[in-house]
Amino acid sequence: MHFNPLLLAYAVPLVGLWLTFYIVSRRRTKRALAVMEEARIAGLTEPASLHPVIDPALCLGCAACVKACPEKSILGIIDGKAKLIEPSHCVGHGACATSCPTDAISLVFGTETRGVDIPHVSPKFETNVPGLFIAGELGGMGLIRNAIEQGRQAIRHIAAKARAIEAGPEVLDLLIVGAGPAGISAALGATEQKLKFRIVEQDTLGGTVAHFPRGKLVMTAPAELPLVGKVKFGEISKEKLLEFWEGVVAQTGLRIDFEERVDSVSRENGLFIISTNRSEFRAKTVLLAIGRRGTPRTLGVPGEDSTKVVYRLVDPQQYGGQHVLVVGGGDSALEAAASISDEAGTHVTLAYRGKAFDRARQKNRDRVNAAASAGRISVLLESDVERIAMRTVAIRTPQGVLEIANDAVIVCAGGVLPTEFLKRTGIEVETKFGTV
Repeated sequence: MHFNPLLLAYAVPLVGLWLTFYIVSRRRTKRALAVMEEARIAGLTEPASLHPVIDPALCLGCAACVKACPEKSILGIIDGKAKLIEPSHCVGHGACATSCPTDAISLVFGTETRGVDIPHVSPKFETNVPGLFIAGELGGMGLIRNAIEQGRQAIRHIAAKARAIEAGPEVLDLLIVGAGPAGISAALGATEQKLKFRIVEQDTLGGTVAHFPRGKLVMTAPAELPLVGKVKFGEISKEKLLEFWEGVVAQTGLRIDFEERVDSVSRENGLFIISTNRSEFRAKTVLLAIGRRGTPRTLGVPGEDSTKVVYRLVDPQQYGGQHVLVVGGGDSALEAAASISDEAGTHVTLAYRGKAFDRARQKNRDRVNAAASAGRISVLLESDVERIAMRTVAIRTPQGVLEIANDAVIVCAGGVLPTEFLKRTGIEVETKFGTV
């Protein structure tokens, strides 16, 4: 048999290319599997909102979706197919679906095992309750750009509805609930439309972003803001984004009533009666732009109404040299405890009712363990706060009640979702189990 040297000349580089591809593919798979396993161990396997589902029969493994995802680590390639490897971090940008050349990606709400409650909203952003509108994250879309756009579009329909309703001069055309991106955009649109309106916010300016840790980068995109024009967002820090919103409020003279929580919304003679913790409003229309985070879950113990008790960490430096109690066992609690413990002269107690931090990421558990070994954090598992006093806190542990010095308490126990509030208001809510 005659040997053809040309075959060898072609075969060697082809084998080299195949080996290179194989090695790169295995390394990529190994990295993605490691991320997925960490999420599984931490119990962070369920996406909170809109997220991708990949059809392996259509997926080419080209990684276009991985590269397109602004959050970078949500998707990975495992054995030549795209996988959702950090589900709990997905916020529904949707860039993955747009980038897929074979339409292998569908965007859905919820999973087969965990449903997501989504209110019924028409293309005009109106719920089944006439005159009651929803825009932004509460409707299932967690993007700043989408929230701004929805708030802007909703106002056109709200203005038409409000002008068709006859009412006395004391009645508002619109009450906006929430001062996040959707609420601010809607308020600016209402100003542009010359509507008589008020905007109330139970917490602070900026919505969900205001609760992010200091320095966290936020991914968004250009959007059209009423009275302001096109704003060119991109990768921006939490602080810079909040500074932008503060500038918008100052520039436009927007009035926002902070620390005003809406307790109930009802209808009477074709108008809405809105009761808050401070007052009562009558309005022709209502826009809910409250997000999905809900109201912070409280401990329900004596002394919790003290001013030293807060439900999110804003700046670790403000706790320097203090005795701080952090309550919770998730990533937010561990991140808060570890960050505060880095401040000079600070001692942190981390209390959690569970037996282990099994719903937190390994890197956060490692940070807490290192700080505990250095004596900067005291970890109290299987513990419950009993009472909060001016200079101390009492914590029940398996060994008995422990009373410790305390200057500040940070409760990181999650939030109470607004589903019940929506149902009391009469809004129909559908639980999505992996459907659009």
